Amino acid sequence: MKADYLFDGYKMLRDVVLICDEEGTVETILEENQAGDNIEYYSGILCPGFINCHCHLELSHLKGLIPEKQGLVDFVFSVVSQRNQPDDSKQVAIIKAESDMSTSGIVAVGDICNSPDTIILKSGSRLNYYNFIELLGWTPERAEAVLENGKQLALLFNETRKDGAHTSLCPHAPYSVSDKLWNIMTPGFKGKTVTIHNQESAAENVFFETGLGDLNRMYTLMEIESGHFKAPGTTSLQDYLPKLKSAARILLVHNTFSSEKDLITARDFSDHVFFCLCPNANLYIEDRLPDIGLFEELGARIVLGTDSLASNHQLSILEEMKTIKKYFPLIKTSHLLIWACSNGAKALDFENKLGDFKKGKQPGVVLIGNIVAGEITADSVSRRLV
Repeated sequence: MKADYLFDGYKMLRDVVLICDEEGTVETILEENQAGDNIEYYSGILCPGFINCHCHLELSHLKGLIPEKQGLVDFVFSVVSQRNQPDDSKQVAIIKAESDMSTSGIVAVGDICNSPDTIILKSGSRLNYYNFIELLGWTPERAEAVLENGKQLALLFNETRKDGAHTSLCPHAPYSVSDKLWNIMTPGFKGKTVTIHNQESAAENVFFETGLGDLNRMYTLMEIESGHFKAPGTTSLQDYLPKLKSAARILLVHNTFSSEKDLITARDFSDHVFFCLCPNANLYIEDRLPDIGLFEELGARIVLGTDSLASNHQLSILEEMKTIKKYFPLIKTSHLLIWACSNGAKALDFENKLGDFKKGKQPGVVLIGNIVAGEITADSVSRRLV
């Protein structure tokens, strides 16, 4: 296969041909004049399959039901109020959402799981999943029950997919996990990728710095007692990050209100901290984007996610890249593709088979069309070829 450009997972190449076998296993990349005559030609960029590092597939039935730009507190309350719908409608929405992801070029997903709703689909899927079993327990008295329920849900996913290496118990967010729950869940982090929603709203940092702000309204709306919390006087990230030290890989999601100090602290905490950007969801919920140029300037290890159809109009990594390109036009497409491909595979522990075109891997092959001089545009489209 040959296109105008070939992105190998790390850099953009020209005048080369990708050679794969019938099962999509990479054999080699050759100069065009060495590849013979039987070459398939395409217009655009050929690249490895995309990695969606943050998704809530089980919320696909909420597409179009949650108002935009209402802020995190009201968004969370809307999701909690509307997520329980008939199982049939949920399954139809889940199946369609996964099909759309696959068609657009996504080959692996870091999926947040609060229920067994996606188990049946995943048991026979061609996509690779890292199942993040999300634990929410702000009330200390419920910590043991929350952890046990999470362990039971993890067992269900493991029994179906036989892939316990890609299932882990994870904290939902700093403001939804009590100190007691943190203490009893951290032993399970060893050897796993652990993800957490990080600094998605300004209210999160205000709450951890002062104990005040809009998160208190959320606890009131949801009738949750929060008197046990004592504000540490730091941002949320600076408070909880040491609790993740035993994780093999740390995936910080959203980071919309992370300061330069926060970013440097997390970047330097470990070589295995990844910052997951979900720009379309950030605009949908808070109408705000992280300072992505600053992330790049600081050398942060960036990956991409879509969040859910409750907070996005589609689950497309290309659309996330296009949004970044719109607001940060100086970021090169080759950098965006590193985030979407090889970095994502490393973050989800799929580096042995996905993310780049190294010999022996089966990363999928995606064509990005409607490009200009090797850069994606607002009109670019993507589809999976292999």
